[in-house]
Amino acid sequence: MIASNRTRRATLRNRQTANRAAARIRRRGTGTLATHCLAVGLTPREAQSVAGSLRKNAKKAGVIGTVGRSFRKGAARVCTRYTRAAVALIAAIYRPRKPAYRLVAAKLALAA
Repeated sequence: MIASNRTRRATLRNRQTANRAAARIRRRGTGTLATHCLAVGLTPREAQSVAGSLRKNAKKAGVIGTVGRSFRKGAARVCTRYTRAAVALIAAIYRPRKPAYRLVAAKLALAA
């Protein structure tokens, strides 16, 4: 495959993922921390990394989300969903080192 086509497809794929995640949050009003990170524009792998750090900060902030179930390939797992305001409160405490994650933290804080 031509390299330019590969980068175009990756850009489109990331944009679609971000739009779907943002739409899901708009519809339901809540989303998991990883979903909020995807909606800001991170790749799934980066979103999981940032979400793990945000989970630690959620405990520090005393923010409690709603417990729910997420389904993937027929398996159900327990998850915690947060509103935009709760994620903004958590993101205010989050202090990442990586410059790209600093930008994401700012976007999450402004999302509320």
